[in-house]
Amino acid sequence: MDPVGSILFWAALFIGTHLLVSSSAVRPRLISKVGEQPYRGIYSLISFATFVPLVIVFAYHKHSGPMLWYLRTEAAARWLAWALMVIAFVTLVAGLITPSPANIGTTPDQVRAPRGLLKVTRHPAFIAFSLFGFAHMLMNGWLGDLIFFGTFPVLGIAGGKHQDARKLRELGDGYREFVEETSFLPFAALVSGRQKWRAADVPWAGIMIGVALAIVTALLHPFLFGGQPLG
Repeated sequence: MDPVGSILFWAALFIGTHLLVSSSAVRPRLISKVGEQPYRGIYSLISFATFVPLVIVFAYHKHSGPMLWYLRTEAAARWLAWALMVIAFVTLVAGLITPSPANIGTTPDQVRAPRGLLKVTRHPAFIAFSLFGFAHMLMNGWLGDLIFFGTFPVLGIAGGKHQDARKLRELGDGYREFVEETSFLPFAALVSGRQKWRAADVPWAGIMIGVALAIVTALLHPFLFGGQPLG
């Protein structure tokens, strides 16, 4: 199998198994047979067993396949890519420290009105992964790279929709209300007037930690991954 084909194979396997094991057809059956905690272990093991080979194959075949675009010499493109990465870090950190009904283990009585970053998007982690992928796709126009980094927004978008459907089944009306009051697409709920942003919603801790992580990543990127940042 050629390098691009190998990357595509593992990317498809990673996304496919990720969604299949958590689907409404498979997840309840596995949980009924082995229990909630063992299911989470199986889910993590399958994710690990498909993602690690994907990363290894890509590491050995970076910049493989035809080049579809080259924007590394374009200052505007590089600034945009780094802006996306800073936003991705801030979104990820702020999302992790903001309790969400979409989190694992949430019960119907724990569903609360959205606050903080959840007013921007109800799935901060999925949005962060998507932004990470888009930023790197912008700077890496080789077909193999686009497939690898495209895995993140594909999984982010599909995973968010998938999680909403599952949480609606599990949490019922409380989560349905949460979905109606928020948006998956960033800022859509605010623009439509479903949410109002207040000073108390600004995720200062997430902003400071996220920006710091972005700076550290930029400094360490050449040593950890080789080449220029985002490359």
